[in-house]
Amino acid sequence: MTAPSATVHEQATRRLAALATPPGALGRLGEIAVWISAAQGTMPPRPLTNVRLVIFAGDHGVARHGVSAFPPEITGAMVRVLLGGRAGVSALARTAGVHVRVLDLACADEFAELGADARDRLQQFKVRRGSAPIHLTDALTEEEFQASYRAGETVALEEIEAGADLLISGDMGIGNTTAAAALVGAVLGLPAAAVVGRGTGVDDAALAHKTELVDQALARVGARSADPVEALTALGSADLVAASAFLLTAARSGVPALLDGLMGVTCGLLADRLAPGSAAWFVAGHRSPEPAQTLALEALGLSPLLELDMRLGEGSGAVAAVPLLHSAIALLRDVALLEDLG
Repeated sequence: MTAPSATVHEQATRRLAALATPPGALGRLGEIAVWISAAQGTMPPRPLTNVRLVIFAGDHGVARHGVSAFPPEITGAMVRVLLGGRAGVSALARTAGVHVRVLDLACADEFAELGADARDRLQQFKVRRGSAPIHLTDALTEEEFQASYRAGETVALEEIEAGADLLISGDMGIGNTTAAAALVGAVLGLPAAAVVGRGTGVDDAALAHKTELVDQALARVGARSADPVEALTALGSADLVAASAFLLTAARSGVPALLDGLMGVTCGLLADRLAPGSAAWFVAGHRSPEPAQTLALEALGLSPLLELDMRLGEGSGAVAAVPLLHSAIALLRDVALLEDLG
């Protein structure tokens, strides 16, 4: 895995120190500007003109077992809202100038009412209708894992070919916080109690039940969880595999990626385990209230740009952070140098 340019990082660090600002006054904005410059391999950094979000949607079999405050049917309903441009992330994306693409990797809904062209675009990489319940059996077969991985890889390359200079993975799927928590627990060797959160806002009884099911899933998989491919196959889903491959491919292609909440950071963690060094190409958009996300951030060595207690998913927290990246680039590019003051 090739890392962002160390030479450009040093050049950008020197320019940051030479700006007509007090030392350290730009805080994290300065750090992010240096990271973007190194990732682009140019100093000063180029403005971001083509930020692209891909939302990977899928249903999770475990959602039928009382782990969410909402029924599984909400997944398909929200995909329709996303397609209509009326979801939370849709509003944020319009404000931030982010291109949005929605893909059905594993929704139970077939979206029969859509026109053939729209349905083909939505389902061109569809792997299956929902994942299997992870506390009872593996979420995917080996063949389904491979198909999901190829989908994420292909989509990343398509977005890069379309000119993406920053990629974001988004999510839509009731029950996906259960799968993500199980993945983080598996990868980091932690028990369910350490990683399971309230997701869509479950009460105490449902939280205890969700924790029990994740414990069952982790116990069922056992030592297999040490292998990231095995962990994703057993505990993930088609959409989470695709998102992991999407982020990994961005890193391999030298395109920076902005991670969202629990799903984005979990997939970033898996991408880094599948291809060590991937994390150097990632920046975290925000911190969600989910404990597994904070643990995964720590494992990746990332500190989030925003802490707004958002837990919407969809890629929304990352999109909300895009204006900060624009600001960071502008500061490093356009602020006068101390030597210019005469």
